[in-house]
Amino acid sequence: MGDMLGIGISGLGAAQVALNTVGNNISNTNTPGYSRQLVQQTEQISQSNGRYTIGSGVKVVAVQRAYSAYLTSAVQNSNSSLQRATTFNDLASTLNNALSASGDLQGSLDSFYGAFGTVANAPNSASARQALLGSAGSMATVFNTLGQQLDAQRGQIDSQIAGTVSSINSVIGSIADLNKQISQVSVTDPPNALLDQRDALVQTLSGYLGVSAVNESNGTVSVYSSNGQALVSGANAYPLATGGNAYDPTRQDVFDSSGNDISSRVGGGKLGALLDYRTNVLDPVQNQLGQAAVALATSVNKQQAQGLDLNGMQGAPIFSVPAPGVLAASSNQGNATVAASVSDVSKLTASDYTLSYNGSLWTLQTTAGRNVPLTTNANGTLSADGLTFSVSGTAQAGDSYQIRPTRNAATGLTVTLTNPSGIAAAAALTVSAGSANTGNATASAVMVTDPANPALLGNATIAFTAANAYQVTDSGGTVLASGAYSPGQPIGANGWSLSVSGTPAAGDTFAVAANTNGLNDNSNALAMAGMASFGVLDGGSTSVLSSFASLTTRIGTTGSQAATSLTIQTSLNNQAVSAQQAVSGVNLDEEAASLVRYQQAYQASAQVIATSQTIFSSLLTAVQR
Repeated sequence: MGDMLGIGISGLGAAQVALNTVGNNISNTNTPGYSRQLVQQTEQISQSNGRYTIGSGVKVVAVQRAYSAYLTSAVQNSNSSLQRATTFNDLASTLNNALSASGDLQGSLDSFYGAFGTVANAPNSASARQALLGSAGSMATVFNTLGQQLDAQRGQIDSQIAGTVSSINSVIGSIADLNKQISQVSVTDPPNALLDQRDALVQTLSGYLGVSAVNESNGTVSVYSSNGQALVSGANAYPLATGGNAYDPTRQDVFDSSGNDISSRVGGGKLGALLDYRTNVLDPVQNQLGQAAVALATSVNKQQAQGLDLNGMQGAPIFSVPAPGVLAASSNQGNATVAASVSDVSKLTASDYTLSYNGSLWTLQTTAGRNVPLTTNANGTLSADGLTFSVSGTAQAGDSYQIRPTRNAATGLTVTLTNPSGIAAAAALTVSAGSANTGNATASAVMVTDPANPALLGNATIAFTAANAYQVTDSGGTVLASGAYSPGQPIGANGWSLSVSGTPAAGDTFAVAANTNGLNDNSNALAMAGMASFGVLDGGSTSVLSSFASLTTRIGTTGSQAATSLTIQTSLNNQAVSAQQAVSGVNLDEEAASLVRYQQAYQASAQVIATSQTIFSSLLTAVQR
C-alpha cells in the first residue's frame, strides 16, 4: 500500500504544481513581457523485482517558459525599427507643420517680386515704393520665422538625445543588475520571472537604439548596439554619454564609455532616428532655406546696385544676411582664425564643410566626406564652391574648422533699406550716339558689371578710330580700354559693359554717362521684377522661387516617406509580436482547459490516496481479528 500511497502523493503534488502554474499564467495574462510557463514532468524511475516493473509515480522536473530566442530577437529588432519610424515620422510631421505655420513664403516671394513691377509702373510713386519695402519686410519675417522654427526643433532634438541616452543608461544598468541575480541561480533551475524582466528590459532598450542580445553559458546576456558597441556584459554596464560637438558645443553628440563620438554610427530606435533626422533632414533643409535667402539677398542687392535711386545715387543694399559661420574645432592647437565669405552665389551649395590643415596644405571636404578642390588665389585666400576663405594667425597640423555657409542665413535675413526713395528703379547709366556719327552702328543698353567700381558713374566716350578699332576714354582723355572691333562684341570700362552692332565709321562716338532721367526711368525696376524667374543658383539655372519650391517638395517627400515607413514597420512589428505571442503568450481558453484537466488529475490522485488508505485500514482490521 505504501507504493500506491506514494504514487498518489506524487500525482497529487504534480497536479498541484500544474494548477499553480496555470493559475499564475492566468493571473499574468495582461502582464507585459510575461512568458507562459509550462510544467515539465516525467515518470519516476522504478525498481524492477526481476520479473516485471511497476511505475512509482510522477516527478516534476522543471517549470519552463514557453520561449523562442529567435522570435524574441525578431520582436526586439522590429520594435527598434518601429520606434525609429515613429520618431522619424513625428519629427517630419513637425517639420511640415513648421513650414505651414511660419507663413506663406512662396506667396511672400511672389508679392515681393511683383512689387517691383508696381514700382516700374509708377517709379515716382512714394506709396508703391513703401509697399515694396513692406513686402520685403514681410518676406524677411517669413524667412526668419521658418528659420527660428527649425532652430527650435534642433533644440528639441538635442534635448531628446540627452534624455534618450539617460534612459538607455538606466535600462542597461538594470539589465546588468538582473544578470548578476540570474548568474547566482543554478542554470538548471532558471528564474523565469527574472528572465522575463530581463527580456522586457532588452525590448525597452531596443526601442531606444538598435541592439543585439547574446545569451551566455552562465545564464547572463551580453547586449551590443547595432554598431558593435558593448552595452552590457555580465554584471557590467557600459553607459553612453552626451556632450558638445567637436565644433559646436550647443550640438549634442553621443559618446561611448571610452569617450569616442559614435553619433554617426548609432542606428535604429529613437536615438538613431533623432541623430539621422538631424544630420540628413534638418541640417540640409535649414541649409537649403539659407541658400535661398543668400541667393535672394545677393541677387537683389546686385541688381539694386546697378541702378539709381530718386536722389541720383547708386542703389544701396536692400537686404543683409549673416556671413558664413566658421567654427573652430575644440582640439585645435594653433591660433589661426578663418573667415569665410560668399564670392559667387551661382556656385554656392547647401553643404557644410570641414577645412583642415595638415601642416603644409589646407584641404576641404563636405561634412558628408566629399573632397572639394581648393583654389589658392593671388592674394593668399582660398576659394571653393563659391566661397572664399582667408586665414590669419598660425595653424598647427591637425587643426580644422567647420564651415556653415548658409545655416543661419534665413534667421538672420534683414531689410536694411528703410527710405523708399532709396529704391534704385532707374538704370545707372545711359549711352547716346554722337550727333556727327556717319556709320550705322547702334549700342545696346549699358550693363553694370562691377557695381563697386568707384568710377562707375563717371563719363566715358567710346570712339572708333577706324571701322574695326575703338578706344574708351574718360572725361579727362585718359584711355580706359581699346581694341579691335567686331559687331556684337562687348566693350567695357569702369565696371560697365555694352555691345555695339552694325558698322561704325571712323570718328563715330558713343557717350556713356550717369542717367539723368532717374525720376522717370523704370529700367532697373523692370529688371528686378523679372528676377522672379532669373537663374541665380546652380550656375545660374535655378531661381530663388524654384529653389524654395524644391525645398517644399523635399520636405513633403520626407513626410510622405516617413508616414509610409511607419505604416510598414507597424505591420511588421505586429506580425513579429503575433508570432512571438503564439508561442509565449497566454491563451485563456487553453489555460482554462488545462485548469480543468489538472483539477481532474488532482482529484483522481486524491482518490488514489483515499483508496490506499481504505485498503490499508481493511488490512489492519483483518489482522486484528
